[in-house]
Amino acid sequence: MTLTPDLHDGNRDAIVRQDLDNVVHPVVPHKLLEEQQLVIVTAKDSTVVDVNGKEYLDAMAGLWCVNIGYGRTELATVAADQMQALAYYPHTAMNVPAAGLAARINGLLGGDNHVYFVNSGSEANEAGFKFARQYMKQERPGEPRYKTISRYFAYHGTTLGTLAAGGMGERKSKFEPLGGNDFVHVAPPYCYRCPFGLTYPSCELACVKNVETTILGEGPETVAEVLVEPIMSGVGVAVPPDEYLTEVASLCKKYDVLLHVDEVINGFGRTGRMFGHEHWGVTPDIVSIAKGISSAYLPIAATVIKNHVFRSFYGDPAANRQVQQINTYGGHPAAAAVALRNIEILLAEELSERAADTGRYLLDGLRTELRHAWVGDVRGKGLLVGVELVQDRQTKEPLSAAQMQGLIDSCRDQGVIVGRSVAGRRYSNTITLAPPLVLTRAEADRIVDVLGRAIASVASAPTP
Repeated sequence: MTLTPDLHDGNRDAIVRQDLDNVVHPVVPHKLLEEQQLVIVTAKDSTVVDVNGKEYLDAMAGLWCVNIGYGRTELATVAADQMQALAYYPHTAMNVPAAGLAARINGLLGGDNHVYFVNSGSEANEAGFKFARQYMKQERPGEPRYKTISRYFAYHGTTLGTLAAGGMGERKSKFEPLGGNDFVHVAPPYCYRCPFGLTYPSCELACVKNVETTILGEGPETVAEVLVEPIMSGVGVAVPPDEYLTEVASLCKKYDVLLHVDEVINGFGRTGRMFGHEHWGVTPDIVSIAKGISSAYLPIAATVIKNHVFRSFYGDPAANRQVQQINTYGGHPAAAAVALRNIEILLAEELSERAADTGRYLLDGLRTELRHAWVGDVRGKGLLVGVELVQDRQTKEPLSAAQMQGLIDSCRDQGVIVGRSVAGRRYSNTITLAPPLVLTRAEADRIVDVLGRAIASVASAPTP
């Protein structure tokens, strides 16, 4: 494939200078940008192309989000048509695309839900906290149920509320303190590094018992919800034991606590099912969705609530039970139209099933071909994969930050973009892979080959 950008060196230099002089970029150090000067100008399927014409296999689908792949011109047509008909109107009124999209999402999640639209995964989780708290205030007025129980090393967004809910110290340290005891953390189901030093299945799910102990320790009458990603992404794709999510769901029912499932990354085919929690047959009370809902072609996200929760917000206007939450762009007609067409493509092309098949192939290749002593663990479901790298397999000492950066740089130099876990300085030693669901087997082979070469290259380099 040849995708030639219509830019020459002078334009490139001007763009780089304009960017460096004016733009604040997220997360990445600006000095690193000055060195790399990576300007992406076009893309197709799983490939992105920089201003110099160099092609890269994007093994992270942007930020875990371009599920149907790049270059779907039909989505541009849908957006243009909708913008000409109705570009925007506040969602305090109804519009056709948002109604259709909500109906489609409702059906995908079992048909017993209502859908609240926002713009990002952070906002979807933030709205979920508010739904849970308002619901408890209205349904359990004698109990101060406001706490969210979440996990250490979890990632749920970048607002102050979602940072507090998350368990990544480095992500939130510069903004602390983040409030009182609204968010209480428990041990994650991170079997490769079990927080209790145990081994599955003889551990008897100590991580689930930790959840129950925490509910009892805080007092069930103070807990509104338990928040989980089905597969934890930020820590390096931690796949829980098969019984974990069903046991957590049972605890929520036992103590009348809402189960809030964060499907922002897991959702829309990424794990080989339409939603990650489907692997374990649970029924959440609240579901946060984003990223794959539109494959990032336009910003849109949603908080989905079961109807038994929604009924708490329904009543005579004088009762003031309505949702005390508003979003300027929520239910945006053009974004909703694009998301609806995106989901149609996901279903028509059976991309969940394709992710399951290609994901098995990729995992098998990684486990078979990556024989280097640094490879501690290879794990994942569908096209959500982590390769944890260690100095020593016995001690599981993480690979250093410099070595991890060297691996990422080597992969990029070879034309493959990979990600990295973000669980603080200590456990940011997992290469993450979340390519578009249209990934081919040949491209999966390339990822394995390039990663293997990168590991060998960095391992043989002299220590600085």
